[in-house]
Amino acid sequence: MDDETVPVYLGNNVRQLREARGLTQQQIAKVAGVPRPTWANLESGAANPTLSVLIKVAAALQVSLEELISPPRTTSKFYAAASLPTRQRGKVRVRRLLPEPIVGLEIERMELPAGASMSGIPHTPGTREYLTCERGEIELSESGRVWKLGPGDVVVFRGDQPHGYRNSGGAAAIAYSVITLAPPAG
Repeated sequence: MDDETVPVYLGNNVRQLREARGLTQQQIAKVAGVPRPTWANLESGAANPTLSVLIKVAAALQVSLEELISPPRTTSKFYAAASLPTRQRGKVRVRRLLPEPIVGLEIERMELPAGASMSGIPHTPGTREYLTCERGEIELSESGRVWKLGPGDVVVFRGDQPHGYRNSGGAAAIAYSVITLAPPAG
């Protein structure tokens, strides 16, 4: 990166991030606490902002300073299924569905062969988990209850409690788990 590319990267990133949020320059400038002409100047790539302005812009766009001045992200990227993180827990195969982390959120796909089971790991207090059955039959045990899920069924439960999954059918089952993590007690 050199002195000539940074303002261009900054302008492209600021514009792209603002547009992705569906906001006008006036709206985001107000959120950031900077004048609209300052915002327009940033997006033009001709600005030489102070560190204070950059910090306000990054906070308004909810990104790091580094992301503001880095080469712009492409608007799309293909990830082959084999490139996504997968782990084996006993007979159950668990694969992350998203290649990039989202703070406070985990989304996983679980493949359970017939008769397979897996214990869930309790998460931080206040965590919620959403389990949906895509194919086959899944039994979810949590807090002393057993839920039987068929295709399309969903159970929402406290993910901070002991829980487990079992394929109660005679064929492979597929389930998706969405976990909304509560922030750690601080």
